[in-house]
Amino acid sequence: MMPSFCRDDAPPGEKAIHAALLKDSDTGGWLVLHSLGIADHVRQVEGEADFVVIVPDIGVLVIEVKSHQKIDCRPDGTWKLGNDVPTSRGPFQQAGESMHSLRNYLETKKVDLRSIPMLSAVWFTSIRARTMLPPSPEWHNWQVMDSEDLKAAPRAILRTLAAGTKHLNDKIKHFTYGGVGPNDEAAERIAGLLRPKFELATVAGDRRRTRQSQLITLVEEQFLALDAASENRGVLFSGPAGSGKTFLAQESASREIATGKHGRLLCFNRFLAKRLASELAGFEGLTVGTFHQELLRLAGLDRAPVHATPDFWSEELPERAMESLLEGGDRLAGDFLIIDEVQDIATEPYLDVLDLMVTGGLKEGRLLLFGDFERQSVFANESGRGRLRARAPYLSSYKLIQNCRNLPRIGYQVNLFSRLQPGYQQFRRLDDGVDPIFRQYQAGQDQSALLATAIRSLKSEGYELNEIVVLSPQRGGSTAVTTDDPWLRQILEPADGLPSRPGHVQYATIQSFKGLDSPAVVVTDLDQTIATGNFESLLYVGLTRATDRLIALIEATTLRAAIGGSA
Repeated sequence: MMPSFCRDDAPPGEKAIHAALLKDSDTGGWLVLHSLGIADHVRQVEGEADFVVIVPDIGVLVIEVKSHQKIDCRPDGTWKLGNDVPTSRGPFQQAGESMHSLRNYLETKKVDLRSIPMLSAVWFTSIRARTMLPPSPEWHNWQVMDSEDLKAAPRAILRTLAAGTKHLNDKIKHFTYGGVGPNDEAAERIAGLLRPKFELATVAGDRRRTRQSQLITLVEEQFLALDAASENRGVLFSGPAGSGKTFLAQESASREIATGKHGRLLCFNRFLAKRLASELAGFEGLTVGTFHQELLRLAGLDRAPVHATPDFWSEELPERAMESLLEGGDRLAGDFLIIDEVQDIATEPYLDVLDLMVTGGLKEGRLLLFGDFERQSVFANESGRGRLRARAPYLSSYKLIQNCRNLPRIGYQVNLFSRLQPGYQQFRRLDDGVDPIFRQYQAGQDQSALLATAIRSLKSEGYELNEIVVLSPQRGGSTAVTTDDPWLRQILEPADGLPSRPGHVQYATIQSFKGLDSPAVVVTDLDQTIATGNFESLLYVGLTRATDRLIALIEATTLRAAIGGSA
């Protein structure tokens, strides 16, 4: 589906068809263009095709959509659609003109349409037009689609294409001789010609500068959240990925230090901690690191035991840190405590430690907590918010609802694949017309060729290699780690939380890259049958790391399951 989202002001009929096609598993391999502008229209200065459906090996259908609940085809040849002014140009004429306009355009681009059924139809989405409209020489019965067809939209389209192809075969000698197209390659070419990917008057350097300044400006609007909550002793900022939580955590730390206080800014992921420590270096009185690094420091340990068990991290280490905090008293307690990724830290033993890290404890201390309790808790801590409420009853809440990281098309795909409720609805960045790409692979297939193609396509679009990150839910067995491709082995390097070197592409696990982002992201190894942990949460985290370009390599049955089909 191009685009993968339906704009808010689209007519209800277009929204209904868009949703029906997007969620149906019977449209595999189809290419659907929605709201396609026609600059060189056969009749008007310009026009629009509501939907262009390209079905490989079957045909192309141009659909005019009418959402009106009342249709009147008058004896004088005019049409009265709902409350619209009567018009002599009926919907079937509109559909036909759009189809011929697109056909003429494709022929100028040397597309061979001789054996490709290219047809038009009208979809009346609010009435049973197939039984209500009388027979007329102005249209064929097979060109009528109606409200009942929304129940099985792909079947209705295939029915229309089959009847239309039969009509063409009856009228054009040997039309279907040897089979009809387009084949997969021709279908991709037709879609690419009708809706090409492009970027107007923007070179790579300009785009990078624009992105950075835009992201900073948009996140700065979130400062209103800090200002609004400045009078509260403790605040929980919650919001989905991309809503500016980490940026706000940094800003809140700098504000607290500016008032002469001392305290801690802690998070869960070591890569994020390394990035935060680098960007906040030089702030006297501020301790920055992961929560577990701080526990090790308090416990007097340089590093964890070589064969540390889960019990060491969840029980022994917190107990040893608490002992140090109790012995140190006010000397070790900070004036404030800022936690990013708090959803991964809100367990009872950890909350016991946090209670001693700040003057006044969790109940009365200066707390600024940032978390995503929808899908980003990939470490099985489902009741974290409830525990926080019990331990910090005076904690005020501030919900961040606007996405200021991802381009809208990435956010809408995240809504679909991660089943976010209510999901992203507001975006501060302007869309650039480029859809995320999802490439299927078969279970067990080596994805090296797909990964190399993805990186090269991003490079050809103007992205530097060090602006691209490869993520995977797997660690040792990921495509980036195991590939034998000579070029990939030359450019790939493991991420360390700091910016990549020029000429290199960093790779990491999805889990370790939480809290970070990159202009372009390729996610590999998306196979729910072999992924560990909560796959929907991993998918959510991985897809939301991309600010501008997203390419996902996803196993075929996993893709069908993710978009609502059967696995």
